[in-house]
Amino acid sequence: METPLQAMARMKAGPRPVIGCLPLYPPLELIHSMGLTPVVLWGLSDAVSGVPDADRHLQNYVCSVARRLAQFVIRDGKDLIDGLFFYNAGDTLRNLPEILREGRALAGASPLPMFRMHVPMTSPAQADSSGYLKQEIEALICSLEKQYGVTFSEDRFAESVFLYRRMRSLCLQLEQAVAEGRMGFADFCRTLMAANFLEVSEQIALLASTLDGLGSPPATDDESVRVVVSGILPSPSAFCEMMDQAGFVVAGNDLAFMHRSYAHAPETWADAADYYVKFYKSHFPCPTLLFSSDRRVDAIIDRVRQAGAKGFVFVGEKFCEYEYFDFPYLEKRLRDQGVAVLAVEISMDDNVGMETFRTRLEAFKEVIDGGGRNGDK
Repeated sequence: METPLQAMARMKAGPRPVIGCLPLYPPLELIHSMGLTPVVLWGLSDAVSGVPDADRHLQNYVCSVARRLAQFVIRDGKDLIDGLFFYNAGDTLRNLPEILREGRALAGASPLPMFRMHVPMTSPAQADSSGYLKQEIEALICSLEKQYGVTFSEDRFAESVFLYRRMRSLCLQLEQAVAEGRMGFADFCRTLMAANFLEVSEQIALLASTLDGLGSPPATDDESVRVVVSGILPSPSAFCEMMDQAGFVVAGNDLAFMHRSYAHAPETWADAADYYVKFYKSHFPCPTLLFSSDRRVDAIIDRVRQAGAKGFVFVGEKFCEYEYFDFPYLEKRLRDQGVAVLAVEISMDDNVGMETFRTRLEAFKEVIDGGGRNGDK
């Protein structure tokens, strides 16, 4: 599989302009249907080794997602994108457009077209904001048409929806293969991270070939422990491999980069604007989508129950306040349900010295094997 830089360099050399997108849940189908290639600029650890340019503009207590993203856009991948799309999520990310514009100018990079959309964060129980969001989608279409000389088509949009639905379905099938023990969690994470930096048809090809190459479920392993993993990003490969080696079966995940991204898409819609009203309204709950927060804890508990998981592993992204706000209550509810909880925090500098986490994982498994509920005991 290609590295993110190699994959994006190849896309950049192709006929379709490459649009870097942030945060995690942009209108991918819409952008793709207009002859553009959207790429979600998350999971850049393999593409960005250091963040000297980003740290000129961002505090060092900003999460690694924002720091690596800024470094990529300002310097390391500055020539690999033809535009940037933003919507409002996360205090740091919503303020990045101006920072990235000025950072690129200081680095001698050419100006980039920037497109913004505001997703209303009001709870549907408080007000109906669907009309506003429809206007935002229509304005985005006009901006893309004007910038790139393209024309929007509902028919082409439907074709792109079909492709992304196929991609999401394959992600769910691979997720199920991990739950069945047919695929290790580390391999699953590596595959989905690689797929993220491909055009959607190539994503489908990679995911389908990976699924076809898996064998039958192994014989039941009495030593394995079923868990659900949560967090913003997949853990570093070394941490995922430790989970596999320790005997954990990831029976489900609540990772923003993964399950939250591909768990839901509208089945029916009147037009593109209506599609995204439904897309965001019924999105799998995520702290970055504030209007979904009331559903989040119940959705996770239901996911743990359906997975038959005995443990819940929260891998926190350091300085990501949105994730940490609801974790204390979630932890209490899970433990009340008899589910053991392990919370670890991984920062930008933790790719070295990952062995420090092995003992915690092994101890957590012993707690579950012993019938305990508290991962910190």
